[in-house]
Amino acid sequence: MKLITVASVLALISTSTCKTIQNGLYSDWWQNAVLYQIYPRSFKDSNNDGNGDLQGIISKLDHLQDMNIDGIWLSPIYKSPQVDNGYDIADFRSVDELYGTLDDLKQLLDEVHKRNLKLILDYVPNHTSDQHKWFQASLNKDPQYDDYYIWRNASYVNGIRKEPNNWLSAFGGSAWEWNNQRQQYYFHQFSTGQPDLNYRNPLVVKEMKDVLRYWLDFGVDGFRMDAVFTLFEDVTLPDEPLSGETDDPNSYGYLSHIYTSNLNETVDMIYQWRDVLDEYSINYTRIMMTEVYSDVNNTMRYYVNEDYSRYGAHFSFNFNSFVTGLKQGFNAVDLYGNITIWTDNLPNNCTSNWVLGNHDQTRVSTRLGIENIDALNMLVSILPGVQITYQGEEIGQENGEVNCTQGYDPQAIKNCSTYAQLSRDFERTPYQWDNTTNAGFNEGNQTWLPVSEKYLQTNLAIERNSIKSHYNIYKTLVDVKKQFKVATSDALYLADWDKEINVFYIERQTDFAHYAVIFNVNDEKIKPPLVIHNKVEVVVGSLNSQYNPGDVFDFTRPLNPKESILLKITH
Repeated sequence: MKLITVASVLALISTSTCKTIQNGLYSDWWQNAVLYQIYPRSFKDSNNDGNGDLQGIISKLDHLQDMNIDGIWLSPIYKSPQVDNGYDIADFRSVDELYGTLDDLKQLLDEVHKRNLKLILDYVPNHTSDQHKWFQASLNKDPQYDDYYIWRNASYVNGIRKEPNNWLSAFGGSAWEWNNQRQQYYFHQFSTGQPDLNYRNPLVVKEMKDVLRYWLDFGVDGFRMDAVFTLFEDVTLPDEPLSGETDDPNSYGYLSHIYTSNLNETVDMIYQWRDVLDEYSINYTRIMMTEVYSDVNNTMRYYVNEDYSRYGAHFSFNFNSFVTGLKQGFNAVDLYGNITIWTDNLPNNCTSNWVLGNHDQTRVSTRLGIENIDALNMLVSILPGVQITYQGEEIGQENGEVNCTQGYDPQAIKNCSTYAQLSRDFERTPYQWDNTTNAGFNEGNQTWLPVSEKYLQTNLAIERNSIKSHYNIYKTLVDVKKQFKVATSDALYLADWDKEINVFYIERQTDFAHYAVIFNVNDEKIKPPLVIHNKVEVVVGSLNSQYNPGDVFDFTRPLNPKESILLKITH
């Protein structure tokens, strides 16, 4: 294959506006951060009851510090009947006994801060549990709480009771649930045990801002805002149009949710919450990251308004590049398009972020191939902005094996015939620490979800002690990412070439660091279709790489199938 110079194929992506740079430093702690998501029930069990807990997390903080991450994000640990694994909250200000106590959380926070890390909590604003005192008071038509939720009368056709409209729940079926006590329907975007709050009630808005202030006073460093796109609905309750995506009338995808998601009022509420966080960002920034499953244009609205007079999320999760936008069998052109669609649309003075997965998504090693995990971790580490790692991605952990009778996911266990297609339990199986009982998750006789059968081959202990492993590759990548904290300029270049070549190349350069990633996406060997005239040193290669750290990269040597390499370019 004819070699071509990098200059002839690289396209510059303007990234100087993605971060605010002052005096040669990115101006805030989070803008080049690596944040690690912990799903507490599956991380580490300290008392052998089968459930991960806060003391379990505390016991592993030295390991997390050793990974050189900047902060920890905890999925919900609040008091809950666990209908939806803690996303149905019965008390926003207390810790569920499943995980420990408020004192345990305070101890965790103190220990995290001692290690110069940050602690970010999940904030679940769209709904409460139906066991929450607000909902119980609303059931009884308590004047203060009567309008805290969305209640509507039934309509009747030939004496048959009908829902107020055709709106659907994300968990399938109608989003309206009849309540005999009130003789009305209540609205729920998710499970029937998660009634939606009514954000058109100023008392609800105040209550939820007070929840933020409670935890900020407690000392937490920010929040991940769950499912914020569903906060407001059209008060006139129009039927939503068909999407054309499926013929199943009970599937959430059956409708286009133009009246129940991403309304202007929803975006404005994020701006209001940003004002609350800014009140507490005197000595350092308390951050807000928002979960918005939507197209790029809608997602960017959560950052800032059109005239830059109001700011919202410090960043809104970029699911478009590597989660919802990338499919098994992807090629180099897919990678190029999925990265640039995000960077091209990011508002000025806003910080990007890169996500491979989370507790709601099939694990990236399963979804996109274990053979690609090192390359994908390389990409999210070299790209400018925040990197979010879901527990297990650093060791290449794959989906676990769970059947319907063992599962907990409410949207899946109600119909075992579709459990395998719908369940989120597979990505929530316990973290694989070592090759002892229950993969080191605990020493008991049970785990809330079964430990994956793959734990003997894939676990932290094996990988930590291996010369070459997913984990040690990941650690090197995090260390390299930290070199980009200092910069007076920041430029990102992507190779833009023919799909038939199918080798991906990305290069990032600042005044203090110059690195590149080359990734052979092919299933066969291929020579790199480019040449760099500067000295190029191998920092680390994927598990199947022919190179060792410190080697000089040879542009005439064919790359192995799926081989990826992080390169350091010197002048």
